[in-house]
Amino acid sequence: MRKSRIRYLRALVLSLVAVLCAAPLPAPAEEYPFRDPALPLAQRIDDLLSRLTLDEKVSLLHQYQPAIPRLGIAFFKTGTEALHGVAWSTDYFHNGSVVTAQGTVFPQAIGLGSTWDPALVRQVGDAVGQEARAYHAKDPTVWDLNLWAPVVNLLRDPRWGRNEEGYSEDPYLTGQISTAYGQGIEGDDPRYLQAAPTLKHYLAYNNEVHRDTSNSSVPPRILHDYDQKAFEPALAANAATGVMPSYNLVDGRPNTVSPELDSTVRSWASKDLMIVSDAGAPSNLVGSEQYYATKPEAVAAALKAGLDSFTDNDNNPSIITTAVKDALAQGLLNLGDVEKADRHILSLRFRLGEFDPPGADPYASIGPDVIDSPAHQALARKAADEQMVLLRNDGVLPLDAARTGKIAVVGPLSDTLYTDWYSGSLPYGITPVQGIRQRLGSHGTVSSTEGVDRIALKDLATGRYLTAPAASEGGALTATGTAAGAGQAFDVFDWGAGKLTLRTVANGKYLSYSGGRLVNNAAQPNGWFVQQQLRLDPQPDGSYVLEYAGNEVGQPWFGPDKYAVAGADGTVTLGAATPEAATKFSREVLVGGVDSAVAAAKSADTAVVVVGSMPFINGREDNDRTSTQLADAQQALIKAVRQANPHTVVVAENSYPTSGWESTGVPGIIWTTHAGQETGHALADVLFGDVNPSGRLTQTWYASDAALPSILDYDIARTGMTYQYYRGTPLYPFGFGLSYTSFRYTNLRLDRAAVNADGQVRVTVDVTNTGARAGDDVVQLYSRERESRARQPVEQLRGFQRVSLEPGQTRTVSFTVRAADLAFWDVTRSRPVVETGTYDLMIGHSAGELALTAPLEVAGERIPPRDLTRPTRAENFDDYQAVTLTDESKASGTSVATGPGSWLSYADVRLDADATGFTASASKADSGDAHLTVRLDDPVTGPVLGTATVPGTGDRYRYTTVTAPLAKAAGRHTVYLVFDGAVNLASFRFTR
Repeated sequence: MRKSRIRYLRALVLSLVAVLCAAPLPAPAEEYPFRDPALPLAQRIDDLLSRLTLDEKVSLLHQYQPAIPRLGIAFFKTGTEALHGVAWSTDYFHNGSVVTAQGTVFPQAIGLGSTWDPALVRQVGDAVGQEARAYHAKDPTVWDLNLWAPVVNLLRDPRWGRNEEGYSEDPYLTGQISTAYGQGIEGDDPRYLQAAPTLKHYLAYNNEVHRDTSNSSVPPRILHDYDQKAFEPALAANAATGVMPSYNLVDGRPNTVSPELDSTVRSWASKDLMIVSDAGAPSNLVGSEQYYATKPEAVAAALKAGLDSFTDNDNNPSIITTAVKDALAQGLLNLGDVEKADRHILSLRFRLGEFDPPGADPYASIGPDVIDSPAHQALARKAADEQMVLLRNDGVLPLDAARTGKIAVVGPLSDTLYTDWYSGSLPYGITPVQGIRQRLGSHGTVSSTEGVDRIALKDLATGRYLTAPAASEGGALTATGTAAGAGQAFDVFDWGAGKLTLRTVANGKYLSYSGGRLVNNAAQPNGWFVQQQLRLDPQPDGSYVLEYAGNEVGQPWFGPDKYAVAGADGTVTLGAATPEAATKFSREVLVGGVDSAVAAAKSADTAVVVVGSMPFINGREDNDRTSTQLADAQQALIKAVRQANPHTVVVAENSYPTSGWESTGVPGIIWTTHAGQETGHALADVLFGDVNPSGRLTQTWYASDAALPSILDYDIARTGMTYQYYRGTPLYPFGFGLSYTSFRYTNLRLDRAAVNADGQVRVTVDVTNTGARAGDDVVQLYSRERESRARQPVEQLRGFQRVSLEPGQTRTVSFTVRAADLAFWDVTRSRPVVETGTYDLMIGHSAGELALTAPLEVAGERIPPRDLTRPTRAENFDDYQAVTLTDESKASGTSVATGPGSWLSYADVRLDADATGFTASASKADSGDAHLTVRLDDPVTGPVLGTATVPGTGDRYRYTTVTAPLAKAAGRHTVYLVFDGAVNLASFRFTR
């Protein structure tokens, strides 16, 4: 979202907006029909619209909708972030003073997904909806009831910086979890919404690299069967009231103006939706994307595509409203286009109870006592418990509190909790060491060290040490120290890729960049640019230079100087563009981090090493990861502690699949997300067996980065990404998670052996707890089609159930699978198809451990051979090389962009000997000719049927018809279209 969202200033600005926009509202002069809750909603909206002036109608289109005092209508704002609690719930400016309001912080969204527990997630959503109401009652100009959550983008690539915001790499699981979260937010009243969830971000958005200009080239089958399938369930269940399109382009067209917003997204829901832009995305249309020449053209296109609300230009609506009026004046829009969007917006406001009499809306009475209430704290702990995943256990867990004696809790995350960009502020925080110490109580002792080096940096030219002020508010760093005392000591946290944070011992704050200087004023790394990121770069002469590595480095406006220079008076500034011009320092280790951890581990019965990520540094919005490897320093810490104490457990606390510890030989590994305020309690619950771990991974954990293709390649079937198409051996498979007990599956049964395309089958399996402890299992049902015309997933999740079992207990778990659920997108006819064939239905502990299989015969349809004498969209290929899907026009349609050596293939074509010609719709932006050659069965050596010449058309959107004679051919073949130049191909056909 916006880079200017600095919390306190944001709240201050919004409060000033409230003063301007939300003046005391006079009582309506009459009882307008739109205020009558007995009337149908459509009639109420019609009445209200009829009373609005053109200016007022246009004013509703911006995020900040001003009050309309003459009608008694209040100020309204779209957008409160609420991924895992109400975000940015911290100090805010209210009635002339700063107020602290800290809400419940639940585990990150990927952690909620890792519970595989929709019922629990619905409870979390309900708690978030309640707290949103309470915040809204405090100040509606800061917190509105249109919540921008959940994120349902699929976690296709673990390097995505926003991985923590999604639920899963699988659309079915994502759909189940997002539906539950949305239903919880909305509440269960048949008329009123507790709050209004908005799904983010439509569509195929899974990279931050040039996210506003990158094009997700997604073949139709992946688009329909994978990316769209994540959005449809919550909308079909009316568990979302809107959708936010993403920044990126899909098949060459910015999502902000995708026609699918109106034609597809709205078709999935039976209730009205409000489509709201991502922040600044409308400006991108004429800015970075240069898709339209003028703002009026851009806003007109967005409204016609289905966008209703513009989140743009921060709290200044005038730019958008002026552009809309200009578009009306220029004939790019008509009043009906504006009113159509207004209806969607007003429908949401009516459902939130805004225009109804006091006492009608049951949620309006929710007060501040729900914020971080004891019930919500307990729910946060339960969610943190359930999301923890036991990855390895060679008999070391659970710990026995009565016999453990002494525990060493070490590591950089052992005694801290981190929030993320979309977190609220923690009302309190139980760190791992605090949770373990509380749980162990009088049964033993806990020693703790963060296992990081404490260093001093001495200016080699002057012999002076870098010194930080001791004041709690911090101050500027200077090179003035004569000895290495507390004021000169820095704790070094290594987050990988050379990025460090330096916490000053003087006041416990982190060094931050501020106006060209380094100051120790940050409680933790934070902010849009994360200005606490540093590097200590070793030089050939053995010295070090201090390099600033905040996210704005490299931007033209930042400038070249990023290295620290100590002036003659000791003042430290970023004053050098190269290491050679920077001040050279010696790095003196005052306390060795590994040494301190090893010492603690040697004297303990058990060592718990807590490692992981810093959510503001190891990838987040606008910042992808370059690697999934655990930081080298953290790997070294694990290995050293493991060598010192074989009874070692690693706790990896991060937000994405991570590798780097698999070779350390530790007997126990637990993975947790940054799980909020109750992290330490939940970790102790699992370590000591008070809670039997039941979390399951929602992503494939690849063994190394070498298994990953380009993060910009969205064709998962071709790249082999996610468990659906990956054929390698993962580090941990999708759905994996261990327990302190064991479960056996037996007696898999289908209630019928065959079904028609409109039928369904009931699948049952007996689940037995074969261990000595009570526990929860997640029974997973997958399907696989044995033979198909299309490239099918290796396996695909079709259902899951959590089941709680006592030792020795057996329960029968049942699933219902509709044959329609087995459908896939048939590119030969551009529609879903249930293919005739044999499908294996498989029960497993994970995608990598499928215990039982039963065949199901499905009598659907067989896809007929292609008939290329019918018009064929070029995008509906079966295979390709070196092509990109792009926009046929700015309004609609997809074509294929090619280059020298590109080819497209169309399989199983029945050739007609009477077909003697070829015709295609193509464009070529540059001058000169390119050629499209039709070959059979091989793109290089196959026989040539004919070659068409594509002339330059001067504009990629200007298509021409090209033709060529074809040699006669008959039978069933694969047809290749081979290109020797840059051509955009929209469609083609063989002619008789």
